[in-house]
Amino acid sequence: MNSFIYRGTKKLRCGYTTGSCAAGAAKAAAEMLISGKSVSQTGLMTPAGISLTLDVLNAEITPDHASCCIRKDSGDDPDITGGICIYAKVSKIPEGIVITGGEGIGTVTKPGLDQPPGEYAINSTPRRMITESLTDVAEKYSYSGGFHVTVYAPEGTEIAKKTYNPRIGITGGISVIGTTGIVEPMSSTAVIDTIRAEANIHRMSGEDNLLLTVGNYSDTFMQNHFPDLADKAVMCSNFIGDALDIGVTLGFKNIILIGHIGKLVKLGSGIMNTHSSYADGRMETFIACGALAGVSRDLLVLLPECITADAALDILEKDPAYNECLNILTNRIENYMSLRVKDQVRTAAVIFSDKHDLILKTSIADEIINKMQT
Repeated sequence: MNSFIYRGTKKLRCGYTTGSCAAGAAKAAAEMLISGKSVSQTGLMTPAGISLTLDVLNAEITPDHASCCIRKDSGDDPDITGGICIYAKVSKIPEGIVITGGEGIGTVTKPGLDQPPGEYAINSTPRRMITESLTDVAEKYSYSGGFHVTVYAPEGTEIAKKTYNPRIGITGGISVIGTTGIVEPMSSTAVIDTIRAEANIHRMSGEDNLLLTVGNYSDTFMQNHFPDLADKAVMCSNFIGDALDIGVTLGFKNIILIGHIGKLVKLGSGIMNTHSSYADGRMETFIACGALAGVSRDLLVLLPECITADAALDILEKDPAYNECLNILTNRIENYMSLRVKDQVRTAAVIFSDKHDLILKTSIADEIINKMQT
C-alpha cells in the first residue's frame, strides 16, 4: 500500500485493517465460487475512500464453497496483528448474507461492545464492507441467491492472548475491526476506542463510577491497596483527557484516576496527554507548586536537572514546605480534572509514589472509593 502520513518529522506508510482483509477475502472467495475460476487479486474500496488492491492467497474452490485469505499489512504501525492471514470461506444460500466467525475469531462475552454477547467479534463496519463487497459480486455475475461467509484466522487464538481482548470481554480470538479500513501508523484512535469499549462494558453493567489507571505501576498499586477494585479498573495509559471525556459521554456519575506521580504531576499544569511526545512539564509543575508553597529557591533551581519525579521529590522533601507543595499540586490536579469535564461529572485522583511511601488524594477520592467498595 502506497499511502503515507506524517507523525512529527517521520513519513510513515499506512496499512489496512483486519476488516479490510475480511472484506477482500470474502469478495475474492465469492467471485471464485460464482465464476469457478481462481482469483489472484481483488479490489476493495474502503470507508476512507482509499482503493486497495489486495493479493489473494491460499485460494481453494470446491463444489460447495470457495475460500482464500488476505495477509494483513499494517504499514509502519507496530500492530500485533500485522502479517496475520484473515480467511473467508463463502458458500451459497437461498437468500441474504450471513456473516459468522470461525477459528481464531473472538466471541463477545459482555454487553457494551460493538456486537452483542454471544456474537463473533466482527464489528459493524467490517460487516458492512463484507456485505457491500458480496453485493457487488452478485451484481457482477447476475447472481440472485445469497451467501454464507465464515471469517477465520488460524493464528488469531494465540495472538489474541497478547491483546486487550480478554480484558474487555472478547474470548477465543482476535477482533475483526476498523472504522475506515485503513491503519494509520502510531494513531491514538485504536487505543482510545479500546478505552471507550472497556468503559462502556462497566457502564452497561450498571456501574456509576469509572475507575481509571495509567499503567503497570497503577496496577501494582491497586493490587496492594485496593485489590477488590482491581477488576473494575480501565487502563487509559497516557490518554487521561480522552478517558475523562469518555466518562462524561457514557454518563458516569463519578470518575476516579489512580496513577504514579511521575505521570499525574503533569495534570497539575493541565497536561491531559501525559506521553512525553506531547509535553513534559513535570519539573515546571513542581517548581510552580514549590514556589507557591514557599520552598527555598536554592532547592527549586535544582529541579530542572532531575530526570524523574521521584528525584524531584528527593529534593523537595528537604524543605519544611514540602507537604504544602504536595497539597498545592493535589489541588491543582483536582482543579484541572474538573475543568476538563466542565463539572458534568465529579472527578477525583489518587497520586502515589512507592519510593517515597506517598499517597495523595483529592478531596472526594475516599468518598468515591468507598462507594465503589460497597
